[in-house]
Amino acid sequence: MPTVPEVPGGTAVLGGLRHGRDDRCAGVVGLPDGEHQVTLRTPAELADALPYLLGYRPDDSIVLVALHDRERRGRFGGRARLGIPAHAEDWPSASDQLAQGLVKGSERRGARPESMVAYLCQEPGSGESGREVMERLRPLAQLLRTACGRLDVPVVEALCISDGRFWSYTCPGQGCCPVEGTSMGLPGTSVLAAAATYAGLQVRGSLKDLTARLLPRESAAVPGQEAALDTASMALVPRILEEDSRAGVAEEALALARRLRDRFAASFPVSGTRPSDLRDDGLLENDEAATLILGLQDRTTRDRAAQWMEGDEAAPALRLWRALARRCVGPYHEHAAAPLTLAGWVAWSMGDELEAREALAMALGADPDYLFARLLHQACNEGLDPESVRRCLRAERAGSGSADAGRPTGSGTRPETAGPASGSRAPDTPPPAVAARRRRRPRTTANGAGRPGRRGPGTADAQGRRPAGDASSVKDRPRRAADRAGGRLRGWGDGERHGAGENG
Repeated sequence: MPTVPEVPGGTAVLGGLRHGRDDRCAGVVGLPDGEHQVTLRTPAELADALPYLLGYRPDDSIVLVALHDRERRGRFGGRARLGIPAHAEDWPSASDQLAQGLVKGSERRGARPESMVAYLCQEPGSGESGREVMERLRPLAQLLRTACGRLDVPVVEALCISDGRFWSYTCPGQGCCPVEGTSMGLPGTSVLAAAATYAGLQVRGSLKDLTARLLPRESAAVPGQEAALDTASMALVPRILEEDSRAGVAEEALALARRLRDRFAASFPVSGTRPSDLRDDGLLENDEAATLILGLQDRTTRDRAAQWMEGDEAAPALRLWRALARRCVGPYHEHAAAPLTLAGWVAWSMGDELEAREALAMALGADPDYLFARLLHQACNEGLDPESVRRCLRAERAGSGSADAGRPTGSGTRPETAGPASGSRAPDTPPPAVAARRRRRPRTTANGAGRPGRRGPGTADAQGRRPAGDASSVKDRPRRAADRAGGRLRGWGDGERHGAGENG
């Protein structure tokens, strides 16, 4: 469940929230610096607060925000987000999953919510107005309120945000709220925006902007990238399936990853997210990217690459993993699980929990059974310190005698807060703090809706795309050969499928 942990020092008073023009004090939001508070007087200000609660502007999203301390009329707690399922028949399961995930996650942190605020965020489709979006999503809002009510956690406000306006589903309908919705105003012009800027709280664009850094780009270069993956598959799969040559493939892949990481580190800085990503794309030749994407399907190679998590190695490694995820085009979409997981892990290790959650959620969208991603995703969601995982990887790095074992990690290395790790543990074996929190939960699709299992060959997803590995694609033959040999190329007999029903 893609939840957001509690924000330290955040408070909100919502018991007196009024609609219309009533300007009585309805809420106080405490900013993370612990010094500043902003009064919320209307649902408009509550709607304006959402990007500051998440750290980005959600789009095509269901968001639940937990409130605690009913007698003191509220304190912001955990948040949870799911994509809005494309089909209305998936809304009940998505609503139940989101509500239960946030309530149970809050309980595990020792603070059961007293109430909730719900948001539905979606831009109009072609020929659709914001009000029509609001009416179309009204049944979903009711399902959310019902799902929370069954858990004895009432929804005190439910808002739809679309086309720069918002509507309240809890408005009594007595003429206090305009039928055409209420304008959100210009971004960054509210009192909350000014206070957040002063306190150093940043909103990092939209969720779409964030995920675009990790998705393949539609361009004229895609056919060449896919052809390179086909060529690399035909060259490497036979060697991977041979016991005598498998270790050599792993060493070659790691050496290539090291060279590319150093190439990224030596590249000149570029301002702006998109220009920087385009520059990084230009640093990768198609054959290099294809070879490394396939090489990272080996758990040992992936685990050794995961050791580049701090100091001077972390930033160029993160850029490399993002660039590789963008090269997993066409039928190689599922291969993105490895670079996306590495990107999520390095982002988390560097303190960027927002990118970490999204990258790990996308890795699970590419492969819901990818155990390393599932373990990291739950640990990050539950607010655990990544230092326990770093200690395991440091110990493994020191014990492996790798070429980077003696390399300084720079001033960014965090001191260990506990004794040395006892032995070497592969990242797929969770640290004790992670293992203690493993739970079973329904699998989800990439947009968050529940499902009983994975699609079978030949079936299409909601967008009409065939899954990677479909028998209709000649380009999947190398991967089908690996399947027949005893496990998908991604697994290589590493036990990655073990425990697929458990939440990581």
